[in-house]
Amino acid sequence: MASMEENFPRGGIQKKPTEGKTSNPKLERDNLFDIHHEEQSQKRKRSQRDQGKQKKFKADKIAAAKDSVVNIEPLTVEALCEGMLLLGCIKEVSDYELVISLPNGLSGFVPVTQISDAYSKMLSEQVAQGELLEDLNSLPDMYSPGTLVRCIVTSVEKSADGRRSIKLSIDPKKVNKGLNASALASGMLLSGFVSSVEDHGYLIDIGVSGTHAFLPRQKAQNYIKAVKRGPDLKIGQNLNCVIVEVKNEGRVVRLSIDRSEVAASLATEQQNWTLSNLLPGLVVKARVQKVAPLGIKVSFLSSFTGIVDFMHMDPEKSMNYSPDQVMKACILSIHPASKVVRLTLRQAFLHPGGSPNQLSNDRMGAVVEESTVKAFYKQFGAVFELDDGTLAFARLKHLSKNRKSFKPAAFKTGCKHKCRIIDYSLMDEMCIVSLKYQIIEARFLQYQDIHTGDVVQGKVFALKSIGMQVKVTDGIKGLVPSVHLADVILKQPEKKYNIGDEVRCRVLECNPAGRKLILTLKKSLVQSKLPVLSNYEDAKPGLITHGFVVCAREFGCIVKFYNDVKGLVPKNELSSEPISCPDKVFHEGQVVKVVVLKCEPQQERLLLSFRLSSKPAPENKKECTPKKKQEVKYQIGQMVDVKVLKKKDNGLEVSVLEDEGNVIALIPTVHLSDFVANCKLLWHCLQEGDVLPRVMCLSDKGERIILSRKSAVISAVQEEQVVRSFPEIQPGMLLTGYVRNVMPFGVFVEFPFGVKGLAPKVNMSDKFVTDTKDHFVVGQTVIAKVMSTDEEKQRVLLNLKVSECSSGDSAAESFALLNQYFKEMKEIRNLLRRRGEPSMAQGLCELVPGKELQLVVQDVKEDGSALFSGSCVTGLTVTATRYHLGDKNIVPGEKTKALVLHVDALTSKVYVSLRDELLKQRAKQRLTENSQNSAIVQHIAEEFAIVSLLETGQLAAIPIASHFNDTFRFDSEKLKVGQTISATLKIVEVNDHGVLLAVQGPAKKNVFVRVRNESETALEETLAPVKHSLSLGDIVTGTVKSIKPTHVTVAIDEKLTGSIHASRILDEVPIGSFPTYTLKAGQKVTARVIGGRDVNTHRYLPITHPHFTRSVPELSIRPSEIEGKVTAMLNLKEDSVLKKLGLYSVGQTVTCFVKKYNILKNWLEVEVAPDIRGRVPHLLLSLNTKVLKHPEKSFKNGQAISATVTGTDVTETNLCLSLTGIQSLEQGTTTVGIVTKVTPHIGLTITLPGGKTGKVSIFHLNDTYTENPLGDFKVGKIVRCYILSNKNGKIQLSLRQSRLNPKSNSKVEDVEITCIKDVKKGQLVRGYVKSITQSGVFFGLSTSLLGRILFQNVSPYFVQKHSLYEKYLPEGKLLTAKVLGVNGKEKHIELSLLPEDTGMPSVLPESLGLPRYDAEEEKREADDREKREELQLKTKRRRGNSESEQEAKPKKRKICPADENDSGIEVYYREEEDDDQEEEAAKKKSKIKKPGEAPRLQVSMGFTWDEDMNAVDIPVLNQKEESSESEEEEDLQSKLKKQTKKEKELEKQKKEKELCKLEAALMDPSRQPQSADDFDRLVLSSPNSSILWLQYMAFHLQATEIEKARAVAERALKTICFREEQEKLNVWVALLNLENLYGTEETLMKVFERAVQYNEPLKVFQHLCDIYANSEKYKQAEDLYHTMLKRFRQEKSVWLKYASFLLKQGQTEATHRLLERALKALPTKEHVDVISRFAQLEFRFGDPEHAKALFESTLNSYPKRTDIWSIYMDIMIKHGSQKEVRDIFERVIHLSLAPKKMKFFFKRYLDYEKKFGTTESVLAVKRAALEYVETKSSLADT
Repeated sequence: MASMEENFPRGGIQKKPTEGKTSNPKLERDNLFDIHHEEQSQKRKRSQRDQGKQKKFKADKIAAAKDSVVNIEPLTVEALCEGMLLLGCIKEVSDYELVISLPNGLSGFVPVTQISDAYSKMLSEQVAQGELLEDLNSLPDMYSPGTLVRCIVTSVEKSADGRRSIKLSIDPKKVNKGLNASALASGMLLSGFVSSVEDHGYLIDIGVSGTHAFLPRQKAQNYIKAVKRGPDLKIGQNLNCVIVEVKNEGRVVRLSIDRSEVAASLATEQQNWTLSNLLPGLVVKARVQKVAPLGIKVSFLSSFTGIVDFMHMDPEKSMNYSPDQVMKACILSIHPASKVVRLTLRQAFLHPGGSPNQLSNDRMGAVVEESTVKAFYKQFGAVFELDDGTLAFARLKHLSKNRKSFKPAAFKTGCKHKCRIIDYSLMDEMCIVSLKYQIIEARFLQYQDIHTGDVVQGKVFALKSIGMQVKVTDGIKGLVPSVHLADVILKQPEKKYNIGDEVRCRVLECNPAGRKLILTLKKSLVQSKLPVLSNYEDAKPGLITHGFVVCAREFGCIVKFYNDVKGLVPKNELSSEPISCPDKVFHEGQVVKVVVLKCEPQQERLLLSFRLSSKPAPENKKECTPKKKQEVKYQIGQMVDVKVLKKKDNGLEVSVLEDEGNVIALIPTVHLSDFVANCKLLWHCLQEGDVLPRVMCLSDKGERIILSRKSAVISAVQEEQVVRSFPEIQPGMLLTGYVRNVMPFGVFVEFPFGVKGLAPKVNMSDKFVTDTKDHFVVGQTVIAKVMSTDEEKQRVLLNLKVSECSSGDSAAESFALLNQYFKEMKEIRNLLRRRGEPSMAQGLCELVPGKELQLVVQDVKEDGSALFSGSCVTGLTVTATRYHLGDKNIVPGEKTKALVLHVDALTSKVYVSLRDELLKQRAKQRLTENSQNSAIVQHIAEEFAIVSLLETGQLAAIPIASHFNDTFRFDSEKLKVGQTISATLKIVEVNDHGVLLAVQGPAKKNVFVRVRNESETALEETLAPVKHSLSLGDIVTGTVKSIKPTHVTVAIDEKLTGSIHASRILDEVPIGSFPTYTLKAGQKVTARVIGGRDVNTHRYLPITHPHFTRSVPELSIRPSEIEGKVTAMLNLKEDSVLKKLGLYSVGQTVTCFVKKYNILKNWLEVEVAPDIRGRVPHLLLSLNTKVLKHPEKSFKNGQAISATVTGTDVTETNLCLSLTGIQSLEQGTTTVGIVTKVTPHIGLTITLPGGKTGKVSIFHLNDTYTENPLGDFKVGKIVRCYILSNKNGKIQLSLRQSRLNPKSNSKVEDVEITCIKDVKKGQLVRGYVKSITQSGVFFGLSTSLLGRILFQNVSPYFVQKHSLYEKYLPEGKLLTAKVLGVNGKEKHIELSLLPEDTGMPSVLPESLGLPRYDAEEEKREADDREKREELQLKTKRRRGNSESEQEAKPKKRKICPADENDSGIEVYYREEEDDDQEEEAAKKKSKIKKPGEAPRLQVSMGFTWDEDMNAVDIPVLNQKEESSESEEEEDLQSKLKKQTKKEKELEKQKKEKELCKLEAALMDPSRQPQSADDFDRLVLSSPNSSILWLQYMAFHLQATEIEKARAVAERALKTICFREEQEKLNVWVALLNLENLYGTEETLMKVFERAVQYNEPLKVFQHLCDIYANSEKYKQAEDLYHTMLKRFRQEKSVWLKYASFLLKQGQTEATHRLLERALKALPTKEHVDVISRFAQLEFRFGDPEHAKALFESTLNSYPKRTDIWSIYMDIMIKHGSQKEVRDIFERVIHLSLAPKKMKFFFKRYLDYEKKFGTTESVLAVKRAALEYVETKSSLADT
């Protein structure tokens, strides 16, 4: 038939087959509604085909009668046959197949081998080589779902369960087999595949033999850009091609895949299409011939007829077709035998290259409550309209549970049914639905519905070695691995499970993409009520869950959870008892209960423990299962109240009260107090059940929370005097921490938030450190100064010297310590009192120092101390030292009065005194604070000493330490009882402590370490200042001794030293200069005395300074002061400072000198005059944010700066200054500030100069609103701000660039909206979502303005659940809205977010599948409301909206095909283009145009990306910088333009020289290759040198580039000349080595097989054996030797090589057996040689005795083999004894051999004796030789 058509391409007969399938109008009605069973229809078609063959040339009348047989019915699987051409759409792509959607809901698959010849060839190449080819792309790389393809059916197979699978091919050879070269015509559209990539284009395989198709590159560019799959087409890629030109009768064709050309292509009569070569996918002009209920019959290409079934009508036209109507149609399928052509009228297929509409993912599996029947087809099924207006098809079998229950009456048009979407047919653009109850109610329909941890029911359908396969539903199958079949490992699972059993499993892992489901049947996992752990993010510390052991080793157990989440249980966490061998206790697959200790999700590291909390919670109550730590996450620094649960050796286990005791924490003993003594005491006193208030959370890292009660640490955290992370640490900081560890080399200190540092031994103390343990103890509170930091190693070096870490006021510091100590003692006393026990503890509380007791002497010890007892001290040890007994001689039993000195609650000891001066009643005197008194030391405790005041006899406590770090004293420095000291009283009232509180006065030397300060250094250097007779105004001369930044010390004479302040050097001080550095050390100066500095009251000098009566002359060398009259005496006494400061008025400008920048207090300390200091707060240092970020770098010590006086500080001892003038903070000014608070969705709080605070709204952060506006701001960031308003103390600020730099003309995308007048109707505005209420969405347009968006204006979809709005419109979301109406009076603004208004995508995605608002209904509603209510703005809006929606809908339908190729870039940039063109207009209107109105962007307009982007992005923070950058750019450009001829010539010469240098370097013979290029050059010059190739491979292997090394080897094998066999073999051996080291066994064997083919096989075998042996792969080597012995039996070398191998392995017995086998296999002539070789090998590697025996037996058999004798001798000389060697020589020289040979042996013997023997033995050999000669000659004579 085909040949007929080819011979007669256009004739009447040809029409007959096509007419054969058209139906007769008369008979149509009768035929149509016959119920045909599928088999019958099949038979009918077959008979029809036979008729066609028989009556081919009969009259038309018969043909017409035959026409009636064809019915217009949808395609079924039964109707498909091999060779049928179909248009399909790719549904899924995997590595090995494409799943194709076919018309009428069918689907088939294309195996990877049916893509194209070129692709299959590359696949087989890859398989043969065993390595991945670079240019072979996987199917997912080349194909994406939604692409239309032409396919041919290769087979329809029936599976065991009765289902049919359709196997397809898209190979152009098969699809285009109907075409031949002569039939090709320009304009034809056909499928092709890229077969190779060339320079100027691509060779395309179109499957037509004898035709070469070429696709020029420019014709492909458009397509490549659109598909975005790389810069090139890929081999094997399927293309829709249009023939542009046909040459040489179809032998050469030029193609195009340009999208617009393909889309516009139309099949015409001129293209010579025939029925045998007609292709699916062609778009034709079709004319309606007949309209029938199930479809329509059409004619096309003038002579052909085809059918369109009901599923392929254009849904918008429905059945409104009339005969003779002409429209476009696309060919869907061609039946090879009946030649039935099916077409589609659906819009998506009418433009080739397009793709059908897809279904959103979340719609799949959705249950539709009400779907309406549109049409019912008796034999096929029904078409429904779903809730979203889309059409769906249900096959007949899916309309009811079974055939019997099917009621056709229920499917009349308009009936409503509940259905579920089970699939989507891309080719029909229809959902496939089912009405079956069990499918609608099914829990799982597809793999996507199953989630990890779900419990599912399934049926066993196969038992395999890897596990059991379970069928969950028809389409979902899972695997239960063997280990998961039960809680224990089952050896014979078939005994427990049978095929068809119902099982209940739990999902361990589900991968929908790979259609993979792993299940478990372990009962304890299936029934577990604990949370499912399926990702690392959920593994919060403290979580308790079930897992299963996958491996138990000596380091611990690895436990696995769901979704392949794994964790480690370290050995110490396996049990509360130590476990030595975990693998004996735990087995693989064991279900265990674990608690999470720590998790790092990024690294996927999880640390677990089998040790659950100490008190296991009841199983049934879920909420109280573990005492979880993660229930409440505590922040470091958070204060909590706790209750003591348990006392442990290392601290107290407590529960947090706020959390109702659910959180367990630990207070280590050392963290109970700042004082070591109190820590022990508190631990001792506290009992279970006691409540401790205000404890701070210190760390939350390990198993439990660690708390601290150290008041110094707590106050440091609360006052923010802490560092939270390493980058915050800066040298010079003082930080409060605690000793973590004491090592011989120094002390490790830890701070809150986990930062640690080391104080080396040298920086631990001002005193010499012999043993670090004498100075500090673990847990002690310290204050450390940061010396330096090392970022790389994250190390911090600290200094603990008191001189560095103290504030300078040691009296205040030591008193604070004492006060804190007694405060804690009071707490302890109260705690004991509350117990209310009439016990010893109660007695301790009543005893306070200073209390008089009536005691009875109990005992007097030898050392003179006494013990007492009494009713008030029951159970306590009362003692008095010898000193405290005074002069009294007491005897046991005597009653006496005593005074309590100290009570030690820890040891229950009471120290008393009987001294008269203490017991004597004196008249009470009024004591004043800060008065100095002499006192006598009476008792020394750990933290303080008790002294008695000389005058009043009252007891006072003085601190022993002056500072936390002051812990060590030499014996000479320690206080002694009875010593008189000076004490300064601090608390003089009577208190609970029983003692006054005082600090040690300055009379005692060396108790405190002196603290040096810079300002004091002048006085430090004075050598014991002497009393001097100088008075005010005296002129003195002196020598400059030393120069400091703010003063100079001058030696006036040998004993006296004076000081010159920086302000007293020059009359006019230039700002920025350093006056002190104008003088040099040793320089002579003449100065005038202008005052005296009183050493005692100098504020930086400690009060302990011994020389407090002397003064230091203050000098001046200012010319004006030397010549003029001195008026004011400079006296630095404190009382005069106030008067001095009063001389300065606010606003006055002064010159001052930088002293230092105080990092802790954040101010700059300056000196104005010798006696006047000042401070400049951080924010008043500069208006430049860079200076403020690092102020310590910007101000140098001693530098002169100009400042404005703003007042005096709180203490009135310093001037307050400003370097930026007096900040007015008026509206319109610009200032700087520090961010102190970031409030989400609201804005920032900023601290301004002068301590004021201002607010910045999110609308004033930037000129362009961003999605996360507060993301760039952190607390502490310094910003420039513009003051918008300052009313009633409330300051509003703006950080917009347009405010800060109004001249910069930077682009303002989001204009400020200050009032309602700025908003115009129709304007597009951006803002942030504020809140969602019942009445709509409230939308912030500015700080003060809110707009409302009604729900119907939020999105075009109808939403029932308001939670959806909250999800997609969270507070703070940035959106664009259109203003619908503005009501100025009520300040109401109505807005819309609808896509047609804003031009933006809908805020609720289409994928949610929500129903759209029906425009008509809306209009009706609006009209009703109009009648009912007054005409309000709302009503107008809704009408307007409904109209606009109606207009918008038809527009949507009419999308022009060309728009599909529209590049997104053009649309995206329209807005910007518009802005450029209309800049002036935009400024005036300050409103953004709708993107749609912008002119179309033409690339030819000289549009540049960079300029626009720069204009948008650069924040104009620093104008200077920006302008300088642009100047540089301009300079560069101008340079390029202005280069003269000479310059160009010079440049050329320079380049030439560089090239020469490079060439010379490359020619250097000694140069070693450095790169792949160097090797390439070398192998080009010596292509046959294997050594070069091997070096090249080694070069790649060093860089671990194994693939490249392989490639080099392959190149070498191709390049080296075939005659150079050895060179080639070297490369093969190297490749074998490479595969052995880096490849797999498989790749090694592949290379080996190839090597054997190309080389002498024996050599290759031997090399591989050596490789195996060297890499210790003995098993493989042995196997290979066995193969060789079979293959090369006659090769002696093989036997010997194997023997050597065995001996090296120590297998001597095997070697002996091998020798026997060798002798059997080898020819006899080889035997002697083989035995000798074996013997030699035995000597070297095996048993020497056996070797000797071999030699002896051989020589017995062959005594004349001199070669064997010679070898034997050599070996024995090497290995044997001298006696054995001589015996052999003696035997040899007595043999009867030829004289020549005998001469050789005698010579050997003589040489041996000369070397090893004596003179006698040498003579003996000579005699033997003579005898031999004589016997020979005598024989000759005879």
